[in-house]
Amino acid sequence: MRREWAALPKTVVTEIAERVGGIIGVRAAPTGNHAEIASTVVGTSGMVFVKAASTGRSVQTLRYELTATRAVDWFPPAVLWHFERDGWLVVGAELLDGPHPDLSPGSPDLELLLVTLKSLQGTPAPPGTWFTPSGRLGFALPEMQGRTLVHSDINPTNLIRTATGMRVVDWAWTTEAAAWVELALLVQWLIGSGHSPAQAEEWLAQFPAWASVGHDTLDAFAAMNAAKWEVKAEQSKDGWVHDLAAWTGEWAQHRSSYTAKP
Repeated sequence: MRREWAALPKTVVTEIAERVGGIIGVRAAPTGNHAEIASTVVGTSGMVFVKAASTGRSVQTLRYELTATRAVDWFPPAVLWHFERDGWLVVGAELLDGPHPDLSPGSPDLELLLVTLKSLQGTPAPPGTWFTPSGRLGFALPEMQGRTLVHSDINPTNLIRTATGMRVVDWAWTTEAAAWVELALLVQWLIGSGHSPAQAEEWLAQFPAWASVGHDTLDAFAAMNAAKWEVKAEQSKDGWVHDLAAWTGEWAQHRSSYTAKP
């Protein structure tokens, strides 16, 4: 749950100030709610994106993010420094500046995403404890098990288009899983960007990991993911939850119709 900058103890703010050469201003991130504190800090030495956490799950995901961003080359924001003080884990990272991509059909940003995902698909999970497919998604299939480091939340708001390529932020939910799981979780966002379910699957067919997954496995994944978001939508008034319920439901219906064809 996101908290205000004022929630940080004075000792923590003082150490952040020392690392940025004195704080000139603080601007809270407009989206996301994983870290308790997520803000752009303007200091005399430049701007840094600061995340901080003090409670169980928030600290766990921020530790995952810290480890993942060190394991993956270039795509995540570079970690500049981190420390622990008075019950808070604090991470200062490179501030990425640029627009979110357009993932609609025919967009040139899809080519940038293709390059990014093909590189990430080959990243093995470093030794350690990560989210499992079940722990991350609330459901699992045997085929979801694997040794790939999966971001698990690739969506337009976690992608930044820069002059040198697509960068990926917010690695809080990094999961150790089969490579195709990353792609299956992208289907909903491609649908939300204007693709039909068939178009989304056609685009994903460019990846060997996608082509290796059996139809029955994709059918089951789509059905379970849609059922999860349907329940969430019944319990929430948030628009983004209802959007995901609609998009995952479209894919599940498509998979069901596809399977039913003679």
